[in-house]
Amino acid sequence: MDKVMASAENPITDAKIELGRILYYEDRMSVSGDISCNSCHALDEFGVDGLPTSPGHDGTDGVRNSPTVYNAAIHIAQFWDGREPTVEAQAKGPILNPVEHGMASAESVESVLRAIPEYRPLFEAAFSGQDEPITFDNVALAIGAFERKLVTKGKWDRWLLGDGNALNVQEVRGLNTFVEVGCTTCHMGPGLGGNMYQKMGLVEAYPTDDVGRSAITGNAAEEFFFKVPGLRIIAETGPYLHNGSVESLEEVVGIMARYQLAKTLTPEQT
Repeated sequence: MDKVMASAENPITDAKIELGRILYYEDRMSVSGDISCNSCHALDEFGVDGLPTSPGHDGTDGVRNSPTVYNAAIHIAQFWDGREPTVEAQAKGPILNPVEHGMASAESVESVLRAIPEYRPLFEAAFSGQDEPITFDNVALAIGAFERKLVTKGKWDRWLLGDGNALNVQEVRGLNTFVEVGCTTCHMGPGLGGNMYQKMGLVEAYPTDDVGRSAITGNAAEEFFFKVPGLRIIAETGPYLHNGSVESLEEVVGIMARYQLAKTLTPEQT
């Protein structure tokens, strides 16, 4: 996978990345003054908070698990239900969400940032030539540019590039099992997922009240469909599933085999 998940609509510059990095940690873009992007997507914790669902500005928990921000920009869309197409569009959602950051409007975010003197030169450097660069749209563009650099690289990449020694014997055995069982039906591509939607409970109904993507599209045929998670750094980003209800990677592997593939795995396969 490339070192940068580039976007023609949001060209990446050093100034934009630096501004986005600062905004990512900015807790004043919340009603309580103590919630930032990093609160739920902690960069020193593999881009997650390790909770089933995340508390917002007043301590109320959200209804879905906060996925990792690492490698997210390569996905087909953002959020579990794919309601936003890019990380730039996604960046706006939590800030204005009444349960998450709780800001009343884009204008209220702009007022907060314009009142902080340190931000003006940073926005002017990142968005030169604009009469008023401190805008909510530019906040999203800067955070998106920063997130497009959050790429993880490892032995899997070396294996794909032809290094036959990158994976050990047990890892190769796991890879072969992963393919043979059928996991690659949904988890494929550079992110090992993140590039399609799939029904949770494809071959056997899964017990959940969350209708997933159909709540966004209004299409009953998409009930219980969610964006397929990418599997890069998956061992570090539990708990799992859209509601964070499964603690261990081994357990979620068994759930996926049963409800998506109609298979029961042996302990060795798991």
